[in-house]
Amino acid sequence: MSFYLVQASYDTSATASLIKNPQDRAAAVAPVFESTGGKLHGLWLSFGDYDVVAIAELPDNASAAAISMAIGASGALRTFKTTPLLTPSEAMEAMKKAAKVKYQPPK
Repeated sequence: MSFYLVQASYDTSATASLIKNPQDRAAAVAPVFESTGGKLHGLWLSFGDYDVVAIAELPDNASAAAISMAIGASGALRTFKTTPLLTPSEAMEAMKKAAKVKYQPPK
């Protein structure tokens, strides 16, 4: 299982709906992640470029893409971004592999 950072921004109609009918969106979207064999670890409202930030654990990238497509198709969001996250041990593995990669920058 891999971890993902999910960032989203509501469109104006979704924001208006939340103001009119306040609701716990974490409870509403947790089953979405569970439907692909994953788990929502947390969801927070935020300021700035994104209205919502979530941390989820999913079995694979295809599951992350499926959730992104399903949520995106709803039309309730103006922005939806999924970022794969590496555990410290995965990062160490990547660093060790990077030491063996031969790259020639443009000259």
